[in-house]
Amino acid sequence: MEYTILILLLPLLSFLTLGIGGKWMTHRTAGIIGTTVLAVVALLSYATAWQYFSAPRLADGTFATLMPYNVTWLPFTPTLSIDLGILLDPISVMMLIVISTVSLMVHVYSFGYMKGERGFQRYYAFLSLFTMSMLGLVVATNIFQMYLFWELVGVSSYLLIGFYYTKPSAVAASKKAFIVTRFADLGFLIGILVYGYYAGTYTFQPSEMSLLKGGATMIPLALGLMFIGGAGKSAMFPLHIWLPDAMEGPTPVSALIHAATMVVAGVYLVARMFPLFIGYAPDVLHLVAYVGAFTAFYAASVACVQSDIKRVLAFSTISQIGFMMVALGVCTSADPHHGGLGYMAGMFHLFTHAMFKALLFLGAGSIIHAVHSNEMSAMGGLRKYMPVTHITFLIACLAIAGIPPFSGFFSKDEILTACFQFSPAMGWIMTAIAAMTAFYMFRLYYGIFWGGVAPRQESPSDESHTPHGNLAGVPHPHES
Repeated sequence: MEYTILILLLPLLSFLTLGIGGKWMTHRTAGIIGTTVLAVVALLSYATAWQYFSAPRLADGTFATLMPYNVTWLPFTPTLSIDLGILLDPISVMMLIVISTVSLMVHVYSFGYMKGERGFQRYYAFLSLFTMSMLGLVVATNIFQMYLFWELVGVSSYLLIGFYYTKPSAVAASKKAFIVTRFADLGFLIGILVYGYYAGTYTFQPSEMSLLKGGATMIPLALGLMFIGGAGKSAMFPLHIWLPDAMEGPTPVSALIHAATMVVAGVYLVARMFPLFIGYAPDVLHLVAYVGAFTAFYAASVACVQSDIKRVLAFSTISQIGFMMVALGVCTSADPHHGGLGYMAGMFHLFTHAMFKALLFLGAGSIIHAVHSNEMSAMGGLRKYMPVTHITFLIACLAIAGIPPFSGFFSKDEILTACFQFSPAMGWIMTAIAAMTAFYMFRLYYGIFWGGVAPRQESPSDESHTPHGNLAGVPHPHES
């Protein structure tokens, strides 16, 4: 699978090409370059997944862990070094599919949504950097390489959230996201240093010998500090405050931040370090579950009373990531038949959530494009004017609400099963939060597409909600 290096190199080259030469390109050329590169990356990701999952399994029925590339970058001691490479295993290959699929859809969608925007080429350059950073994070061969791309994801999100840099609110939101996640990442970095010192390696699976020499006693502290970084990136309470404000960026960016790997990076981190959590720090893992459960409830409660449709979806994301954290945290064993069901359930929900949440945000972008407002008070009755958006948004609402036969039903059902295995109280609490999810999503759906609000003429006061600065109102909303 030597070609997998192209999955990282192509979006990097796209970023450099558009970033350096974009100002001499037309909008159409820049968009075609960015979108074509992502289409190739998506094809390579699908080819990698096909080749990986169709290969023969090991004797114990598991998939092999492959490293097509791994080179030593910084050698410290004969046993401790920082390597750079590509790691392929079931969760990293799955994440390649999630990131490349959602990012390709965002690139295609943005071609029309951002049409005529000043900084169009810059926007596509930032998208390429963001995608490369997320891909690099999930295929990292060690915790330090993951941290490097983790910070690149933070920089990319800062650039995209603050894309409308002439708007004070967008500038404030980008700085808030950057600063809050940097504070959390300080804990992550200290955890990595503690881990490297006591485990004697930065790889995800230290040798038993190094742990027997005293490293095992410090592993819970290292993993707890790493989780602080994951909690910041994944907007767990009380570090959730940056995510609702991140809606100031273009709506397609919101889809990429919420659906791909930006906010689920914390979930991926816990999943990647899961053997160490379950083997040496089960109490820390259960703390992850309690933080996730409280965050899921808190965010769902706030989502029930929001009027800005993008903020409803933002708090929905926080709540759903809480579900994923709970699923990982309630595991009491690595064996899925004996208390380890949550690991599979959490990653399954990560996959399904990425797809329906991307669909919800892109649908929200279509709605905002039609009515030039984020507020539900400016909507109502849009099903008559936007039938395609109506149907696609309804499908996504049914999925996130857990209605069969849509994907969210199956992944949430597995999470609830894992929660009941862990504790009946946790099971009933998460079931109630799942019901709250259905309530606030269909409150949003009915507020947008039914109701009795007539389409209105725009006024200059709506400028803050106008994605394209176009204040010439439209007499009737139309399908984008």
